[in-house]
Amino acid sequence: MRLLTYHHHDRDRFGAVVDIDGTDRVVDLTDRFAGVDDLSALLSAGLVDQARQIASTAEPGVALDAVEFRRTLPRPGRIFCIGVNYGGRNAEYRDGQDEASKPSVFIRFASSFVGHGQALVRPPESEQLDYEGEIVAVIGVGGRRIPRQSAIDHLAGLTLGNEGTIRDWVRHAKFNVTQGKNWDDSGAIGPWLVTMDDIGDMGDIEAMRLTTHVNGELRQDDTPATMAFPLDYQIAYLSTFCTLEPGDVIFTGTPTGAGARFDPPRYLVPGDTVEVAVDGIGALHNHVRDE
Repeated sequence: MRLLTYHHHDRDRFGAVVDIDGTDRVVDLTDRFAGVDDLSALLSAGLVDQARQIASTAEPGVALDAVEFRRTLPRPGRIFCIGVNYGGRNAEYRDGQDEASKPSVFIRFASSFVGHGQALVRPPESEQLDYEGEIVAVIGVGGRRIPRQSAIDHLAGLTLGNEGTIRDWVRHAKFNVTQGKNWDDSGAIGPWLVTMDDIGDMGDIEAMRLTTHVNGELRQDDTPATMAFPLDYQIAYLSTFCTLEPGDVIFTGTPTGAGARFDPPRYLVPGDTVEVAVDGIGALHNHVRDE
């Protein structure tokens, strides 16, 4: 099932995307659950199975191309980001550091992300807006010290992200990337959340192919099978030091090929388009504009 947040008839809504004779249409779930105002609340209330039942029987509403996408989770919980995780990423760094024994983790704010089809914003303070295509995991069942062997059972589903970065601002202080990772509207998440019944198990996740295209040019291309710290390990590790809750988000890492690693660097400029795609999840499209 594909769950999304969208704008239609002067209101932000949430619903499920269903295929009707080859055309994607939306089942509006906005007023189906008492006290549930958005997709974030649906996850917190543990109502994904009920939403699936409604989506399978309700009359579809508008065509998907008639709505405006919003950030998939309007009120995500904590947003964890895993750095330098795909095969070959350590080679992008010039300090010759050894492979880390534990993942690099940093935090982002919800305000730094827009939805599918919306603009990534380059601020006037920097021309170094970069892209990072990622598979994004969303927690559906909370827990503390989650065993790795059952970690995937705690997922609501997967979506896609562009973990946009202002490169020169991640270097303002030693061991600190917060400033460069949290500019308003610098990244994206979407287009929808694909629930785990349509994803499969860890083997299916590791077989996925993640690509990022800028203006149609392939820049990133890899599979989660090359991750130093696979998704099930990430969930187990993060839940060791804090209780994961429904609606928490994990950006699982980006492959080689970000703009900063070209010589000279190839940062995003107004008018550029970025597509992050994974078969089985979808494609996240965004354009770039100046603030």
